[in-house]
Amino acid sequence: MLKNKTLLITGGTGSFGNAVLRRYLDTDIKEIRIFSRDEKKQDDMRKKYNNPKLKFYIGDTRDYNSVAHAMQNVDYVFHAAALKQVPSCEFFPMEAVRTNVLGTGNVVNAAIANGVKNVVCLSTDKAVYPINAMGMSKALMEKVAISNAISGTCETKIAVTRYGNVMCSRGSVIPLFINQIHNNQPITITDPNMTRYMMSLDNAVDLVMYAFEKSKGGELIIQKAPACTIQVLAEAVTELFGGKLPPQVIGTRHGEKLYESLLTREEMAKAIDCGGYYIVPPDVRDLNYGQYFSDGKKEFSESLDYTSHSTTRLDKREMIDLLLSLDYVQGALSGENRNEGY
Repeated sequence: MLKNKTLLITGGTGSFGNAVLRRYLDTDIKEIRIFSRDEKKQDDMRKKYNNPKLKFYIGDTRDYNSVAHAMQNVDYVFHAAALKQVPSCEFFPMEAVRTNVLGTGNVVNAAIANGVKNVVCLSTDKAVYPINAMGMSKALMEKVAISNAISGTCETKIAVTRYGNVMCSRGSVIPLFINQIHNNQPITITDPNMTRYMMSLDNAVDLVMYAFEKSKGGELIIQKAPACTIQVLAEAVTELFGGKLPPQVIGTRHGEKLYESLLTREEMAKAIDCGGYYIVPPDVRDLNYGQYFSDGKKEFSESLDYTSHSTTRLDKREMIDLLLSLDYVQGALSGENRNEGY
């Protein structure tokens, strides 16, 4: 589907954008545009990949005109630009709203105005039953995207994907653990019983491509993923990298959950099980609905939400095997990539 097509990735200098480039830049795709406001990271990528198919656009999703300019003659959009750090969004919630909510509105509207064929917006498990500003802003982002997708006047296919913890992505916990061991420091964990989904960057790209291929407009799509406790993850990293110090429990950070959810109970009630994925079809009712607004619903759902506590749980051996499958971990074991994620 990408043959001779132009793809735009917002926030494309991040972990997800780099994963897409590693997979598709050397295929028969026509052009990949990287849209972001970080000129240093763009310059680093330009030198690293040195490929004429790769084009760079300085801009901010908060500014509609800069987004619309980059969107001209684009076929497909992966919208990855976001404020993602929970503590930052807690202290600056309006910044999260401006980027995650209003910025997504600009991306979607610019895509529709420019006749883009498909848009896939990347969301997070923190949007499910959100307790922090980052999750709340991403939940609203989803509503903005899906409401445009089902407006009845939109020919652009818009879908939303959610995924959980992406292993070894920039700012994530595995590179932190590795760096602490290399510096002879104890691994710091917040709550040993906390669980998180474990997905690789390749899994994240697979999910977005699956949404890109399957979407008819307005769907919410997730990939089923295993999880493990932070205690098990810390033990696995410690064994792999020869850590000598016991982990230090520092307590739950502001805005953190004990576990994460990819689908709510209400979403699970109508989700379609597609093997490795769940697809939640859009709610296409308008304000004139009577059955649910005034008449009520005849039956009650017994579905449960899909969480990192209830999904497949990895033990230490399985977690070690999963870590060894990651390029970042292989590089760190050989002395590379010690200070940050992809």
